[in-house]
Amino acid sequence: MDGSRHQEPEHFTFLLVENFSHLAFSCALEPLRIANHVAKQELYSWALASADGDYARASNGTETRVSKSYKDVGQTDYLFVLSGLGVQRAATAELLAAVRHARVHGARVGALCSAAYILAEAGMLDHQMAAIHWDFHDSFAEEFPQVGLSRSVFVPDAPVITASGGAATADLMLYLIRQKHGEDIATEVADQMVYNAVREGDAAQRVSLQSRHGIRNAHLARATQIMADNIDAPMPPSLIAREIGISGRQMERLFGRYLNCSPKKYYVDLRLQKAQRLLVQTDMSVTEIAFATGFNSPTHFSKTYRVQFGVSPSDQKNKID
Repeated sequence: MDGSRHQEPEHFTFLLVENFSHLAFSCALEPLRIANHVAKQELYSWALASADGDYARASNGTETRVSKSYKDVGQTDYLFVLSGLGVQRAATAELLAAVRHARVHGARVGALCSAAYILAEAGMLDHQMAAIHWDFHDSFAEEFPQVGLSRSVFVPDAPVITASGGAATADLMLYLIRQKHGEDIATEVADQMVYNAVREGDAAQRVSLQSRHGIRNAHLARATQIMADNIDAPMPPSLIAREIGISGRQMERLFGRYLNCSPKKYYVDLRLQKAQRLLVQTDMSVTEIAFATGFNSPTHFSKTYRVQFGVSPSDQKNKID
């Protein structure tokens, strides 16, 4: 810590994309502000940029004033792209030019919340691990197979830093503070945030089935994991039961007791949830999505989807378009 007294503050630039996540934004910026406060010196400085250089609108409707546009981003130590909803249409030439310029001039580049989508589309995440908000995992995996999709909350040690958004952004910033200024400062910042559950980068994003439902049954946990790992080629419940070492009847009882449904119903619901995300987040056709979620025909898929959601896959897609 003593050595940091003679160092220039590290400068962070945040490129705010329209409909960015305000939660992720606050979790990125506030740890830097608090670090300055607890250290009683300027460890960090920052600047905000948007497409027009005036303001950026978050997904919650609030507007944040910025000091510059993407094309005016100057020298910086870190440059983070921060987005939220509608990210599939956010990769503008000006935004990508700012990212490339910063990287060429020595900045560490990163993507927060859904912004990994933007950098992956530009080829900047090829052949590295990357984290993105779990709601985008299905579409991301389909569209960018050349990127190693991480289920972790953040990936700090790849060429491009990524964090999955929300509180995971605070985890990443606390990690960076700890790396630069030591454990004591990072702990003080977390304490000031009343944040006592700081996670390492390899922590899982989603709450486990066991935690969500208060379930501690290893057989059920294993069965649902096998289902989640085999969406495009569903396994018969009897085969899953054999895989985890119980009878089909035992597995039926487990799902009925803990989840109030049959294994078949749980599996179909899981596949339809992925289908809905692909319809909303990608340009894949209904036929492509049907096969990606394990349905043997678009007709069967459409009928099952309509029963579940009250709308056909085509109408669901048209609503978004």
